Amino acid sequence: MSGQRVGEPVYGEELITRERTVTRRPRRYKVVLHNDDYTSMDFVVRVLKSYFHKSDTEANRVMLEIHHKGAGIAGIYTYDVAETKMALVTTEAREEGMPLMVSLEAE
Repeated sequence: MSGQRVGEPVYGEELITRERTVTRRPRRYKVVLHNDDYTSMDFVVRVLKSYFHKSDTEANRVMLEIHHKGAGIAGIYTYDVAETKMALVTTEAREEGMPLMVSLEAE
């Protein structure tokens, strides 16, 4: 091996590459809102409508699910979008003095 480094092409030989033919969908994450005794139902409905684009009916349904079951899914997104929504909602909740907890769960 006259001074050739590993991984360097050998002159006179053809370099063979293999293309990836299978693409995968990005993993998706649930944005979950959790119930607490201090965050108002009106605030939760407002968040669901403004950040997750829920209708009045759907926002109220999810809010009641959060209230009765302890948690509810606000939406399902790719990781970057889910993380951004979680951060925005958490920031607004803290600015409004609400302890609303938001988490991500892999779908």
